[in-house]
Amino acid sequence: MRLQTYFLIIVMLTLPFTVKSQLNRDTTANNHSPRKATIMSALLPGLGQSYNKKYWKIPIIYAGFAGLGYLVKTNNDDYKIYKDAYKFRLDGDESTVDSYVGIYSDNDLVTLKNFYRRNRDLSLIGMSVLYVLNIIDASVDAHLFYFNVSDDLTINVQPEYRPGPFANTAISFKVQF
Repeated sequence: MRLQTYFLIIVMLTLPFTVKSQLNRDTTANNHSPRKATIMSALLPGLGQSYNKKYWKIPIIYAGFAGLGYLVKTNNDDYKIYKDAYKFRLDGDESTVDSYVGIYSDNDLVTLKNFYRRNRDLSLIGMSVLYVLNIIDASVDAHLFYFNVSDDLTINVQPEYRPGPFANTAISFKVQF
């Protein structure tokens, strides 16, 4: 008895959504979903652009990720080098000597370490911004998927003069795009 009750509740709760989706489905309506493009682009960058048939944007997105990933790696490697060199200077052990003795002072090593750490962090922020822009681009492109972009950019302006008695004379302009 309990199982039947739960089943009935589930059917009653999902029935309005099923009926609503069937009523809203029109064979002539646009079936391109901005929500689907957004989710696809959030799951895998470039997939939303593929859904929107903007294939030329996919290499740009991945080139941006590759470039920023390269910057993250190189800046992180340099950060570790200068951090370790600074640690070797401060450990007090005569046997551990960094390779920058006589080249950089302690303050220079701290400055270089902070410089590369900051650049690494900015590169990570850049990757996050690129990821979000990828999602926004897919969503906006999906919203404008059926937007008419024709080569006809003419504007027709037609002045009209309607004479009338005394003050009822009218001048108007009809603008048609």
